[in-house]
Amino acid sequence: MLVRTDADGALAIGQLSHAWLSGQLARAWGNDRFPAPDPREGIALGAEQHDVGWALFDLQAGLSAETGLPRSFLELSAKEHLEIWSGAPDRLRSASAHAALVVSLHGSSLSELRLHGADQGNEELQRYVERERERQASLRAALALSEQDTDVIRRQMWTWDGLSLALCNGWEPFTARDVPALDGLVEIELRRTGTEASFTLDPWPFSVSALEVRCEARRLAGRYPDEQAMQRALQDADPLTLAFVLSA
Repeated sequence: MLVRTDADGALAIGQLSHAWLSGQLARAWGNDRFPAPDPREGIALGAEQHDVGWALFDLQAGLSAETGLPRSFLELSAKEHLEIWSGAPDRLRSASAHAALVVSLHGSSLSELRLHGADQGNEELQRYVERERERQASLRAALALSEQDTDVIRRQMWTWDGLSLALCNGWEPFTARDVPALDGLVEIELRRTGTEASFTLDPWPFSVSALEVRCEARRLAGRYPDEQAMQRALQDADPLTLAFVLSA
């Protein structure tokens, strides 16, 4: 769950809705400077479903003792992280091997990041990363992808995820680093243009001159006294569409 607080309380955005936004970015990605996802639909499906392991977890996110709101994705234990990610690529395997590879690459990248700061669960995280590397090698061979091809996919997914998180969480300005371009790795800067939902990206990475992307949120009033009250509010809240307009 992504939880964004504001003057009116908080917006709760499910991980799958944030991932849906990532997929919209992937489907429009690519121009004379940035390589398009290849194959576009398989990779974009993986981007759209990269958080598929969260589908049921977000329905019972639990209460954050610190905020009185649903726990955010940053509050997971290593055990919960592994429960979410361990089976996630298999859920995409029957749809698209490329999509399953995207999910595996992203899950292992996140786990490697956790390993650097984890004070518990290190052995389990390391075993998970090793299993996913084996999976990736198998998928890479089946799809006739080089390690360089696979690294481009991994970095593209990391970029779409970061930009989606920035839009959903209101991180602005935001810099996506080590983005694969045709002339090497570059940075892309996301900045608001003056209105809450309008942004520029520099350099421009899309195949169209302007792009509108969206996701869904639930409006929560504020801090809740217990998990039951929070869950009731979350279930009763109507979906709220968040739309963002991106331009060069």
